[in-house]
Parts: sequence; C-alpha cells; structure tokens
Amino acid sequence: VDQNIGRVLDHLEKKRILDDTAILHTSDHGYFLGEWRLFDKRLMHEPSIRVPLQVRYPKRILAGTVREEMVLDTDIAPTLLDLAGVAIPPYMQGKSTLPLAKKKDSQFRNEWYYEYYEWPNPEKVAPHRGIRTEQHKLIQYVLDPSEGELYDLKADPGEHNNLYGKAEYAALQAHLTERLNLLREKIPEH
Repeated sequence: VDQNIGRVLDHLEKKRILDDTAILHTSDHGYFLGEWRLFDKRLMHEPSIRVPLQVRYPKRILAGTVREEMVLDTDIAPTLLDLAGVAIPPYMQGKSTLPLAKKKDSQFRNEWYYEYYEWPNPEKVAPHRGIRTEQHKLIQYVLDPSEGELYDLKADPGEHNNLYGKAEYAALQAHLTERLNLLREKIPEH
C-alpha cells in the first residue's frame, strides 16, 4: 500500500498537479492483533474501530494539522463533496470534516452509533450495537440482552474494566442506553 501511495504521489508531482489534488487516505476498520485473544475485526473495541484519516490539500488544509474529534466513515462522502464545492445532500448521515482543518470543534460529534448484525457468521461474533461518546462506550449484545459492556475510556482506555451491570454505574448505563436507542431510531432499516 505504501509503495502504491508513493507511486500515485510521484505521478501527481511529475504532472505538477500534486498541490491541486485533494488526497484522502483512511481505512474502513482496524484489526485486533491479539487483544482479548482476538484477531480480525467486527467488535466495537478500540483496536477495531479506531482508524486514521488523513487529508492532504494544501490550498485548504494547513500541513501538520491534527484533530482529535470523532470522525466516521460516513463523513468521507460529505468531505469529498465539500472539497469539490458540491452541496451535501440533506439525506447523507455524515458531515464534512473540512471545518476541522481551520479550528477544533468540541461539538463536531459527541456520540455515535455502532451496529454489527451479521449472524450466523464463521467468526462467531454475536450481533451487537453500541454507543461511543468521548468518554464512554456501551455495547449491548442482541442475542442476550443481559450481556453487555460499559467502559470509561478516560480512566480505562484499554477497556479492561467492564462496568456493565454494576450498581454504581446504573444511571450512566441507563443514560447511554437511552441515547443509543435515540440514535438507533435515526438509522434506516437494513
């Protein structure tokens, strides 16, 4: 991949259009590399859902700009449309990330919905849904609603201490469940 990206950049540079070309580079998912004794992807844990997004376009994005806001793959199409100067259709779920190139925005996205529903599957990953906020993550398993996971990502970024079902976190769990259900209602049916 690195070699082919280099080939594309070299070609654009030789054509003298590198700085006139917007380049977006990302991945659709991360991979477990032994965490929780897992491999592959599909679960809502950080190694599977956290991926980089890089955009290079010197005319609109200052080199070295780094942001920490939560960006989703649904933001890619609106970002590309914005780069091209095309209006973003209101039915698109994502939003352009270009405003983040100018300044940080703590309100860009405060929460988002996750769902994995492929079942049965060879990987034996149970269908689940969840909500990710800047500080917390709630995962609910569809086949057994009594199972779940709840993490405080600031205190426990490695997701080692499952708080789900613990009495002292009942109010937080209920709040996140309510937010998850509201987000879920906005998702078109499969």
